[in-house]
Amino acid sequence: MPKSAFITGITGQDGSYLAELLLSKGYKVFGLVRRSSNTNLERISHIERDITLLQGDLLDQNSLANAIRHSQPDEIYNLAAQSFVATSWSQPELTGQFTALGVTRILEAIKTENPKIRFYQASSSEMFGSTPPPQSERTPFHPRSPYGVSKLYGHYATINYRESYDMFACSGILFNHESPRRGLEFVTRKVSNAAAQIKLGLLDKMKIGNLEAKRDWGFAGDYVRAMWMMLQADQPYDYVIATGISKSVRELVELAFKAVGLNYHDYVSVDPSLLRPAEVDYLCGDASYAEKHLGWKPAVSFE
Repeated sequence: MPKSAFITGITGQDGSYLAELLLSKGYKVFGLVRRSSNTNLERISHIERDITLLQGDLLDQNSLANAIRHSQPDEIYNLAAQSFVATSWSQPELTGQFTALGVTRILEAIKTENPKIRFYQASSSEMFGSTPPPQSERTPFHPRSPYGVSKLYGHYATINYRESYDMFACSGILFNHESPRRGLEFVTRKVSNAAAQIKLGLLDKMKIGNLEAKRDWGFAGDYVRAMWMMLQADQPYDYVIATGISKSVRELVELAFKAVGLNYHDYVSVDPSLLRPAEVDYLCGDASYAEKHLGWKPAVSFE
């Protein structure tokens, strides 16, 4: 009998790649979508007929329990969140409701419906914040945004349910991971999109925030493979998933503009209004534990 999986956030970047991966492994895939008059299914339109979408909301535990009851999953991947760091400053309470308390609602629904379900929580490198690199599973957390604080709550909620109720619940502390499916508000797509538009004469200039911030960037398709591998392990554990190579936003900008034959100095300027109230200066992950115990390695380089 094939396994079944339930994905919250299935319409997002990670959710779409994960759904593809699970389908390729013969899973029956269910996805949670919020009730909306214009739900955006663009990222999963090519596999929509192969998956089952269920209505529900991270703000409503009853809807989560109903979705779990309907789908009867072997595995649940919680990828849904208010996931844009900049928005968390202007909507901190909403970020907390979705990104923090939403995790507790799912865990409680699993405990009530079927505590044998294996649960994956999408934690974030933003939880490390200002802690010096390299960051590993043993590095102290120091989040620097409402988003990072909310992710840390969800991370510890997952640990608490694992330890309190003997649930197979684990978190992937994923560093930045990108793809062509990333939203345009994220810096990688903002930069690549602007470079393309400037090259085509559709845009004159691009404004950006901190060019010196350094991030460990990988490919989303590699990182969803790690999610799946975590839930196949004999024991639940929390893993850092990263490339171990950090690049500055300036290097990202330079590479993107070079790819279309342009010098970024001629088109890019720093806008102070785009700077964060509290900056995360330097993230670089140490994923050696995942490599040793899961056999996971990234396949796609930054370039």
